[in-house]
Amino acid sequence: MIEIQDVAARKRKEREAKLSAYRKGRIYVPSDAIDLSQYPLSKLTKTERIIVHCDATAIVDLIRKRVYTAQEVLRAFVKVAVAAQDVTNCLSEVLLDEAFHQASKLDQYLENTGNVIGPLHGLPVSIKDHIKIKGLDTSSGYLGWAYKTVADSDALLVEILRNAGAILYVKTQTPQTLLSLETDNNVFGKTINPFNRNLTPGGSSGGEGALIACHGSPMGVGTDIGGSIRIPAAHCGLYGLKGSVARLPHSGLLGSHDGMDAIVGCVGPLARSARDLELFCRVMLDAEPWLNEPALLEMPWKRGVANGEGLPDKLAIAILFDDGVVTPHPPITQALNKYKHALARAGHDVIEWQAVDHQNGWDLIAKLYLLDGGAEYHETIRAGGESEVPQTEWILKHAQGRDPYTPADIFKLNLEREAFRSKALAHWNATQQRTVSGRPVDAILCPVASTLAPPHNTTSWWGYTSHWNLLDLPGVVFPVDRFTATASATYPPLPHSRNDLENFIHSQWNPTTYDNTPISLQLVGRRHNEEKLLAMLNVLEKVFKENAL
Repeated sequence: MIEIQDVAARKRKEREAKLSAYRKGRIYVPSDAIDLSQYPLSKLTKTERIIVHCDATAIVDLIRKRVYTAQEVLRAFVKVAVAAQDVTNCLSEVLLDEAFHQASKLDQYLENTGNVIGPLHGLPVSIKDHIKIKGLDTSSGYLGWAYKTVADSDALLVEILRNAGAILYVKTQTPQTLLSLETDNNVFGKTINPFNRNLTPGGSSGGEGALIACHGSPMGVGTDIGGSIRIPAAHCGLYGLKGSVARLPHSGLLGSHDGMDAIVGCVGPLARSARDLELFCRVMLDAEPWLNEPALLEMPWKRGVANGEGLPDKLAIAILFDDGVVTPHPPITQALNKYKHALARAGHDVIEWQAVDHQNGWDLIAKLYLLDGGAEYHETIRAGGESEVPQTEWILKHAQGRDPYTPADIFKLNLEREAFRSKALAHWNATQQRTVSGRPVDAILCPVASTLAPPHNTTSWWGYTSHWNLLDLPGVVFPVDRFTATASATYPPLPHSRNDLENFIHSQWNPTTYDNTPISLQLVGRRHNEEKLLAMLNVLEKVFKENAL
């Protein structure tokens, strides 16, 4: 019998034991170092450095062409992943011995047959902790689940990855409850942002964000019910996709509120390029997962659409500068304006998106998250003999002092959700009255959050991501720049605060706080139009590259 107070120590000791065999000496990081992102690369050979700077699409091509073996690729990423753990605390479970065994088998298969086993042959892929991998613990940030949640089967997406030739080698950190946009738990501790150790990498897929940002993984799998793929992607300078519900396989995950379908999360990729997002989706849907997961729609991946087929020559893009609740910090508004001007110079139709009911949307989705008043979260935390970490405490306060909703209450909330979606859809369609083409906008360009990666335990507004979960619209995050705090820079003053929340977030604005953090934006498309969304992202990035001043 494992004593509850020993669980965290044992989990961390076991993780360290599995990593130590692959660590080539500890990396010295000065105590005053803020940017940690380059330290995990310090012990790589020239070839290994080249490998870990490739995106996933390039890696599978290079392995197929026998430029590198699967073992060489895995060895390079493992070196970085072990060091990334040392500096950011991004990993949870480790299966490196099994990974190298699989890499050897894949190399032998290619040598013997001349063929790859599948489209991801030899690609290391990291997996968020609550996604089941057979034989591995799935504590998901809860002390009470550690050692009691060893998976007896793979999640469907893990099965698809294996069949495609991917190599699973690490699982990554998640926050307590998973319902958090930071990454902190009492099992493994807090994950930090590699670009600025004083700031969060985001959550709940924050382990993925930190690991990939360090070049310790070429592709990772996260989940998103309120921003949990998109926020870590933004805070860590990566690409991340949240599709609409019922598009990508979602079975085989462990978490609180299993069976709750008032608001449903999505599986999605985090990666270093836009084309890697397309690769992940294509592999998932080419496997016809709807034959194994009844909740999925039978919607094969339309590769031609993802590559731009059918897109109008000139897009109509609406830009959301302010959701009516919290005006974003200046670097985010500046990034939106740069894209606005670049799109206009290229002849695209650009209008301003008029925010509708974002505060009401948050109030509604917070109720849908906590239909039982937070009872299951409280019970699970109590069963583990642990306390709430700060961000858990923050989200659970949204249900403080109220009883669980009755079935009648839930029916009413579901009606409110559908009415909210109908109003938003009509609002989108009405943009045809304001575009030059006379058709509704193709996409919305908007912030991912009201701040860049914030200091730990201060995330307090989800509205720029959770709003699109409530509407079930796909959103893709992409990096724009890196913020540098310079003494000579000037920024326009923030407007007068409209509420206490905005006042707090505006009080956080100090350029030195956010030094070296990524600046990212989000593109939102119509429901179940993931292919078109990725095609439009390609257009936006090309336009910005060619037309930005």
